[in-house]
Amino acid sequence: MAKKSSAAVYDESKIKTLSSLEHIRLRTGMYIGRLGDGSNPDDGIYILLKEVVDNAVDEFIMGFGKRIDIGIEQQIVSIRDYGRGIPLGKVIDCVSTINTGAKYNDDVFQFSVGLNGVGTKAVNALSSRFKVTSYRDGQYFEAQFERGTLKAKKKGSSSEPDGTRVEFLPDAEVFGDYTFNYEYVEKRLWNYAYLNAGLRLYLDNQKIESKNGLLDLLQGEVGEKTIYPIAYSKGKQLEFAFTHTQTYGETYFSFVNGQYTSDGGTHQSAFREGILKGVNEFYKKNFASQDVREGIAGAIAIKLKNPIFESQTKNKLGNTEIRGWVVSEVKSAVVDFLHKNIEMSRLLESKIVQNQKLRTELNAVKKEAKEAAKRIEIKIPNLRDCKYHLPDGKKGERSTIFLTEGMSAGGSIISSRDVLTQAIFTLKGKPLNVFGKNRAAIYQNEELYNMMMALGIEEEIENLRYGRIVLATDADVDGFHIRNLLMTFFLNYFEELVVAGHVFILETPLFRVRNKKETRYCYSEKERDKNVKELRDPEVTRFKGLGEISPREFGQFIGPDMRLVEVNIKSVKNISDTLDFYMGKNTPERREYIMGNLR
Repeated sequence: MAKKSSAAVYDESKIKTLSSLEHIRLRTGMYIGRLGDGSNPDDGIYILLKEVVDNAVDEFIMGFGKRIDIGIEQQIVSIRDYGRGIPLGKVIDCVSTINTGAKYNDDVFQFSVGLNGVGTKAVNALSSRFKVTSYRDGQYFEAQFERGTLKAKKKGSSSEPDGTRVEFLPDAEVFGDYTFNYEYVEKRLWNYAYLNAGLRLYLDNQKIESKNGLLDLLQGEVGEKTIYPIAYSKGKQLEFAFTHTQTYGETYFSFVNGQYTSDGGTHQSAFREGILKGVNEFYKKNFASQDVREGIAGAIAIKLKNPIFESQTKNKLGNTEIRGWVVSEVKSAVVDFLHKNIEMSRLLESKIVQNQKLRTELNAVKKEAKEAAKRIEIKIPNLRDCKYHLPDGKKGERSTIFLTEGMSAGGSIISSRDVLTQAIFTLKGKPLNVFGKNRAAIYQNEELYNMMMALGIEEEIENLRYGRIVLATDADVDGFHIRNLLMTFFLNYFEELVVAGHVFILETPLFRVRNKKETRYCYSEKERDKNVKELRDPEVTRFKGLGEISPREFGQFIGPDMRLVEVNIKSVKNISDTLDFYMGKNTPERREYIMGNLR
């Protein structure tokens, strides 16, 4: 009888208990969401920085220390606060022992995001070097770690002001080749400033401070292009601001205890409901929600003792019990604001009436488009759907739709996709340039209409069917043009999808370098040249289009290690000018720019 292989044996020897340190390093995603190389604002290195800054901000919230110094030099991050300082006898435990901290104590920390006792422990575990120093009452205690393991400690007298200093170097073994993008760090720090008026943050001596909280945030995001001055209200647990612009759709920036909730949640939906109820009560009308909210830009921040998030990365709030008081408080503030600002109330009513008129006109165009679509086919043309979608919960979180050009590119993706979570919408050619056009253009263009219906966003952006919208075009001039036309579509009509981080660009290899023993894929000329030198007798292939990559090869480029670049914007206010420059009428300025940047 054949002897069973040892791999098939399931006994006591196969049971393994990991230490908390080992678990953090083995299951990194559970603690910081994603790894990345620093090219995305949600990459892990920024989450490490956030975890430490959160602690410093919590000190400010509790009334201790109005300044935080942040520095980044040769990838080493240093953060110094001037709060109370970690109690000296607990410094090591607070940065290395899971479920240890003062945030379980309501007397010490009332409103904090980091209530699970993991924050700085994860930073410590995922850093090749980590040093923490606490200054307290003329004494200090310092501990140095490497990958979470204590290497040295010392204590003594100090003339430094009270507070805590943390230094860490993200571990290249975990994060690979990474780089901090100062723009992402700066934006994150500005959010801290907006949410904590009076807090001063210094990023390598650059002062970041807000005196008017969310009013400053919205002013910075939408600029001067508002229909009326920004409405603003601040209470003990709720702060919000809103205005209307001439753009399409709705744009929101929502926060819980300082955490940016990019996917919104119950606080954001209650905020929207409160605005609608306040407007209808003031005008004694029954305006439709879409007419009140079309073109709105808003920001809301709430403080909760026990926030419940729908994921470890805290992108969406789930507390249902907050709806009542948020709606009530927002409604009352809106009514009060409109009573006190008669000119603003006149401008807002004019905007709502204009929205009503445009919606009535649009409904006629919609009806024609829907009737035409029914005559063509019951299902959406050019869509190869997947089984699970965003509303399906955990199974649909990774649902992805690829917007690709031409049948050849679509063929490669269709043959190699995961049919459970990956859908394909194939464009026939170059889509319409919609810059400067109203919403009727979508319904008058069969392809754009079908694409919108495939995404599920005709009625409400919250009906989005996929977690990720991926632009998958060829890496040539035509492909880049199609990519720009698609981005113009989203930024012109559905900018909130971009703001919420749902739109991505697929990176596929430009070259294949191989010999008889090995095949390597290169995403740049630099990578190609490096691999040509390393491989013996290499054969180099330049992929001009996605259709040239065989389905067998293509599967790995849309698998778990798929390279995606998130489409993000520095601020909403720049969208109109940027689109006008690149996608509007040809101007001497644009011609000069193109000529000056030709390679």
